[in-house]
Amino acid sequence: MRAWSSPEVPAVDGMPPTLRIHDSRTGGLLDSAPDTTARLYVCGITPYDATHLGHAATYLAFDLLQRQWRDRGLDVAYTQNVTDVDDPLLERATATGVDWAELAERETQLFREDMAALRVIAPDQYVGAVESIDLVVDLIERLGDSVYRVDDDLYFDVHADPAFGDVSGLDPETMQKLFGERGGDPDRPGKRHPLDCLLWQAPREGEPSWDSRLGRGRPGWHVECSAIALQHLGADFDVQGGGSDLVFPHHEMSASEGRVATGEEFAQAYVHAGMVGYEGEKMSKSKGNLVLVSALRAEGRDPSAIRLALLAHHYRSDWEWFGHEIDEAEARLQRWRDAVDRPAAPAAGPALARVREALADDLDAPTALTAVDEWAAAPGDDPDAARELALAVDALLGVEL
Repeated sequence: MRAWSSPEVPAVDGMPPTLRIHDSRTGGLLDSAPDTTARLYVCGITPYDATHLGHAATYLAFDLLQRQWRDRGLDVAYTQNVTDVDDPLLERATATGVDWAELAERETQLFREDMAALRVIAPDQYVGAVESIDLVVDLIERLGDSVYRVDDDLYFDVHADPAFGDVSGLDPETMQKLFGERGGDPDRPGKRHPLDCLLWQAPREGEPSWDSRLGRGRPGWHVECSAIALQHLGADFDVQGGGSDLVFPHHEMSASEGRVATGEEFAQAYVHAGMVGYEGEKMSKSKGNLVLVSALRAEGRDPSAIRLALLAHHYRSDWEWFGHEIDEAEARLQRWRDAVDRPAAPAAGPALARVREALADDLDAPTALTAVDEWAAAPGDDPDAARELALAVDALLGVEL
């Protein structure tokens, strides 16, 4: 599957501090300073709907992460999946009378366009579930005795992994509740344990399925990501990323499958972005309150302003969109652009150092934006400062001035 065209990321002189990133598993900050290549896996969309601001905020968070690694001179190996066959997609296709594959491609293309407009660095491997079925089958076979059959479906015995539960740190009662709310089937008869997750689903009437060594069927959700990540990044990669709603069950299950299959840790850090609401409610299709990136673009909103509106909130925070954020971001963007158009400005070095220091502290974008605000508001006499600062804002924050 093709991704989108990445923006050019300019090099900036100097060396940033070592990045410290919040790891959901330990609850603390970890140094993220790979030797030469940083390996990143971010869970992608299930393409049954357009890109809303919650999606965009998540992918901007990991775009910031990539930019900090690159600023240290590291190569980045980045993989992202597309869950282009799954129950929510099939349900939406049925409800709207659209072919499921057509719906998936249409919404994936809109996502590509939104990511390109927001200047998000594209993954090196952008991989669909459908094209990864052979990888999934291979991984299921590697799971050995932890796989068992319920009717014609295959399940993973999560307690085959002694570390199961480490990613989320949740108690069993909370796990079971969330599992039922987030696509799991804790009450299905015949399972060894309520939390065991589906690996391979036998054909259902009217749903797509594929031939394989496991029999005809289609992949479960969690094993899709396990298989794609291990194939393209290997075990113990640097960061597993996604929204905070994926901590459990998705990232917990994927990590356990990876550990059982390889005998190694799945990822070194599990990094999660917060949720974006809308005027006091969860942003969701069912509530009809999605704020779409494509809709803001269609209004004529500058994508750099959309990016600034999202970066104004720390990536781990839960926050709400009230609409005034985009107006404030457009005003901020104009102040920055006016400042770099001056014939002389304050020296860029101190502001650049503050931006780097903020971003090295768990991607603290709001503090980095404040550093640029203060630079833009100050007088100065350095004729080269505007060009230097604009270059740094482009490279580190992804905002084009």
